[in-house]
Amino acid sequence: MSPLRDVSVFCGSRLGNRPLFAAAARRLGAGLADRGIGLVYGGASVGLMGVVADAVLGGGGRTVGVITASLADHEIAHEGLGRLEVVGTMHERKARMAELSDAVIMLPGGFGTYEEFLETVTWVHLGIHDKPCGVLNTDGFFDLLLTFLRQAVEMDFIAPRLVNDLVVSDDPDELVAALMIRAGTS
Repeated sequence: MSPLRDVSVFCGSRLGNRPLFAAAARRLGAGLADRGIGLVYGGASVGLMGVVADAVLGGGGRTVGVITASLADHEIAHEGLGRLEVVGTMHERKARMAELSDAVIMLPGGFGTYEEFLETVTWVHLGIHDKPCGVLNTDGFFDLLLTFLRQAVEMDFIAPRLVNDLVVSDDPDELVAALMIRAGTS
């Protein structure tokens, strides 16, 4: 594994209905900037995506947004990023984000968030990469998903290490610190 220089963050294009989701996203972004870890994310200015990016930028951190042309055309692309890459498809977006990052974090979000994160974990299973994958479980948001994944392990549909190797925390600072250890960063 390589040191943790850049992290892909998958999260909602909405804020959710509890202020603590945005507060946790803000803490994560500030913590990344404080540690000199760059943000790679979906490139939007809205929702938790915008909150994380703004926090990284506010802390003087590096940001790379990767957005599809169709989403950028809806005027949600973040204009203040260090770099914004526009790609053609969601598949290209995920592949590019994976190329640019050393670890992955999932925050609360919707179907796109889950799909992107779970595909990244699937790539670990397939040997495409061995990047650490973390879940910011703000206010127990992912408790049911984690229970479901453990059930799939018990029923022998998922290899235990894929679930056991997930770094899960409700604290953004603890999550990043654990991912740094997994990535070999002191």
